[in-house]
Amino acid sequence: MAAKEEPKASKDEQIGFHKGALSTLAKERQELMRILQVVEQLMHMHIKGLQELGVDLTKETAAKGQKGKERPIEDLLK
Repeated sequence: MAAKEEPKASKDEQIGFHKGALSTLAKERQELMRILQVVEQLMHMHIKGLQELGVDLTKETAAKGQKGKERPIEDLLK
């Protein structure tokens, strides 16, 4: 017994499927960018707060012996 072949979607259905997927993914990407911007703003606020308290994140990173393995947080935000 041969398995039933399922009918293939028409070209228009396939086009609609791909366009819908791209539209959804574009909206997801836009939301992800918005979330990243909020996280970056929060990080900047904390960095500024630490700087106002006299904490130098660059010196702390170097003092912990992280020899170039990880960049200072300021570099990540640039």
